[in-house]
Amino acid sequence: MASRSSAPEKRPGFFAQLRSLYTFTKAEYTWLPWALIGAVVVGAGLGVLIGFLLPPVQVWSVILWGFTGLMFGVLGAMIFLTRLSTRAMYRKLDGMPGASGHVLSTSLGRNWVASDMPVGVNPKSQDAVYRVVGRGGVVIVAEGARGRLTRLVNDEKMKVQRVASGVPINVIYVGHDEGDVAISKLSSTIKSLPKTVDRTTMAAVVKRVESVSQSVTSLPIPKGIDPMRARAPRPR
Repeated sequence: MASRSSAPEKRPGFFAQLRSLYTFTKAEYTWLPWALIGAVVVGAGLGVLIGFLLPPVQVWSVILWGFTGLMFGVLGAMIFLTRLSTRAMYRKLDGMPGASGHVLSTSLGRNWVASDMPVGVNPKSQDAVYRVVGRGGVVIVAEGARGRLTRLVNDEKMKVQRVASGVPINVIYVGHDEGDVAISKLSSTIKSLPKTVDRTTMAAVVKRVESVSQSVTSLPIPKGIDPMRARAPRPR
């Protein structure tokens, strides 16, 4: 019987991650290769131009400035690729069950505590509510049709009010209808909430609300997409 290795899982290297990021983003934006080539060419061209404009014009100076421009072009292309991959990720996540959980668990930072699993869910429709606790109070994030989410949202609000009276409770609906917040703006919307709770109170609220939470980890809610892991979703 083969023994199970105790060695930690080896993470992909920088170039492997970069290649995966490129593949993931190109699937959404087919014009990506031309944009990256353009950034590199423009950077190198500007470097050469500076080399010719700075007197006295010498071959080594033009080559040096051209190489410098090339490096800046490569850097600009990488920055562009990273930002565009984030947009591609949100486009793929939009409308997927579990998308809110992925965003909440990966992009809020230290001032907020969240999980990628919902605290309330409708197994038939896959409408779900998530809870976030932070310096801005408690945020209930609702994912799905508003009409079907009323009961789930009210149930979660009652749970929080029982154990965290006086703490602000905000409700955010994720979607594209009037008053909804797009999945791409979910993280920034939560982070923009005014800080009304100190860290000590925040820690106490986290413990209290977790004590009344019902685990729904066994429900088949798909997780989101992380382009850095190079796991683009399969077509449904």
